[in-house]
Amino acid sequence: MSRSIKKGLYIDERLLEKVAKQKPGSGTVIKTWSRRATITPAMVGFSFGVHNGKDFINVLVVENMVGHKLGEFSPTRKFISHGGKMAKQQSKGKA
Repeated sequence: MSRSIKKGLYIDERLLEKVAKQKPGSGTVIKTWSRRATITPAMVGFSFGVHNGKDFINVLVVENMVGHKLGEFSPTRKFISHGGKMAKQQSKGKA
């Protein structure tokens, strides 16, 4: 469910302060747990370490990401493969 237009976008204030202190393109990673924060134009060019529940995933923000959430670019689940006899036979046939 999307956020109400009347409320506006959710932007973490502490995250914006960290962005203001950094120089764009400096290469330092800004660590954050705020996956729900919306990406603003001020964040373009910065690298964020977005927490996925276990690790920090590096996300370099580009112009196409503006308006999306930081959490969209840091997956929380890791897909390995579907199991079963057919999958084992197919993997043996390819190798």
